[in-house]
Amino acid sequence: MTSVEDHRPNASPEHPDLRDYVGWHAAYDDPESSLSVRLRHVQRAILDWLDRTPGPVRVLSSCAGQGHDILGALEERGPQDRARVTGALIEIDPTNVAIAQRHIARLGLALSVVEADAGTTDAYAGLVPADLVILSGIMGNISAADIERLVHVSRRFCAPAATIIWTRGAQDPDLGPDIRRWFSQAGFEELSCQEWIEGTGMRVGVNRLITPPRPLHPDRSAPVSGSSPSTAENMPNPITVKGIR
Repeated sequence: MTSVEDHRPNASPEHPDLRDYVGWHAAYDDPESSLSVRLRHVQRAILDWLDRTPGPVRVLSSCAGQGHDILGALEERGPQDRARVTGALIEIDPTNVAIAQRHIARLGLALSVVEADAGTTDAYAGLVPADLVILSGIMGNISAADIERLVHVSRRFCAPAATIIWTRGAQDPDLGPDIRRWFSQAGFEELSCQEWIEGTGMRVGVNRLITPPRPLHPDRSAPVSGSSPSTAENMPNPITVKGIR
């Protein structure tokens, strides 16, 4: 768990438009908070995925924050299980990056933390394809159109038959049914979708890619703001979401 000092960093003039995504993690200190409820269920989904996925695996966590979901899940596993997991976390806040790096070092994991804006596909160069893609805590902070584009473009982050774990609360408007439909349209089957978890409005979905993944070409970027999902999917390297957090 992070310390009090971890929750109170100096201001970040490089990214003055971002919410305090360091202090935001303080909600995890309360085991009854809705964020803690969501975290436990995301970690459980990660552990279930590890149990049914043998051999070496590669993970990718987008807008990872301090990495509590993947790192907390791996903390419950022994050295042998941890050793088969490689991959990366993408996070824009340098304080969160440093906290995640310390946690990774303490656990001896073969994971890296990339300090970058996960809202542009250039940030994913060299990090994909992944067997597990974690999109937790993102969809409640971006527009419906950006969520739909993110779902479609996430195919480019996936290895064949990859799994995606995503979250979105039931805040108004409740986009849960739409997100589930968008994943189906993007070539994913739904493995589970837990809603109103432990009396909260939290939702955790697990989907598996059942169509061929699409390649990511970081050297050919193209904006998709205002584009339809089908247009974005056909672009060589769409920027899925501007300022995604």
